[in-house]
Amino acid sequence: MARSRALLYHLAVVVAACLAAATPGGAADWMSGSATFYGGSDASGTMGGACGYGNLYSTGYGTNTAAMSTALFNDGAACGECYQVQCDSQNSQWCNKGATVTITATNLCPPDYSKPSNNGGWCNPPRRHLDMAQPAWEKIGVYRAGIVPVMFRRVPCSRTGGVRFTINGNDYFELVLITNMGGAGSISSVQIKGSRTGWVTMSRNWGANWQCNNYLNGQSISFTVTATDGKKQVFQDVAPGNWRFGQTFSSAVQFY
Repeated sequence: MARSRALLYHLAVVVAACLAAATPGGAADWMSGSATFYGGSDASGTMGGACGYGNLYSTGYGTNTAAMSTALFNDGAACGECYQVQCDSQNSQWCNKGATVTITATNLCPPDYSKPSNNGGWCNPPRRHLDMAQPAWEKIGVYRAGIVPVMFRRVPCSRTGGVRFTINGNDYFELVLITNMGGAGSISSVQIKGSRTGWVTMSRNWGANWQCNNYLNGQSISFTVTATDGKKQVFQDVAPGNWRFGQTFSSAVQFY
């Protein structure tokens, strides 16, 4: 009997470990914070933003998005990350109890040091705060509350289609916006290569925009992208030799 109990205990530990590993951060890594909303009932006011994603409807992020406080935004390194969010019903009467929503980090909620952190300065460091698109927020909270305590955690991003690359800049300066990242959602490093050059490491310019100073005109362009969970994908000749600045190229490759 003792041996059976020990085996059952061992199996329970293994199952718990597997569940915790199923998402980035693990099921045990729920964090506490708070959430407000912005952008209007159609989320039209959430377009643009500090990640550079532009029109969130056309780039596939939709209305389940959030602007992250400085403590979470990490100077743009969090752009594209996905979080499962639920209202903390144990600490608020304004929750849609049991409801959750998965959002993508697409913007920065800047600090407002003219207001106390507990009274209007919701995004002041070191607060963990999500200023969510209104349609997403209303899935977990009651509108008239305005602000609710939440629990949230990293989860994998699920995207339709492949990763996309928008090439901006000029002849000796490439500024590449990377969107529609699945898996970890966020990027730790990027390399670029023309069909007549070697691999060059890019640097983050701002948000999800990466830069390099190469002359790549007339060359097909490839990328190697490493996500923040360490997974790496090569996007071979994603832009053909006749590419032009301002164009977006969709790949057939995705992170999972």
